[in-house]
Amino acid sequence: QVQLVESGGGSVQAGGSLRLSCVVSGTIFSRSNMGWYRQVPGKQRESVAIVSIGGNTKYAAFAKGRFTISRDNAKNTVYLQMNSLKPGDTSVYYCNKVRGYWSWGQGTQVTVSS
Repeated sequence: QVQLVESGGGSVQAGGSLRLSCVVSGTIFSRSNMGWYRQVPGKQRESVAIVSIGGNTKYAAFAKGRFTISRDNAKNTVYLQMNSLKPGDTSVYYCNKVRGYWSWGQGTQVTVSS
């Protein structure tokens, strides 16, 4: 059974930075395109960034220039470096593969105050 464990969230002021981590177990991580997603209660989950098996990346418009996704296949971990955070980035952040989602993890809360 695949397990996703997100961490690294917290409370920061606008303009601050956070680095999220997601450790994946129970599968061959290096064979999966991975993504970070976020969801505010009552709203639909949205894609933030994806990183392919080969390391190619793609970002949502709101994340471009501020967020950087990366992966370490040796550690079965995907990262999201978030800089210049805004109050609108407040959300629960999750990782998962790009298609055919595994069961979602608990996510990590990011709160950005103005």
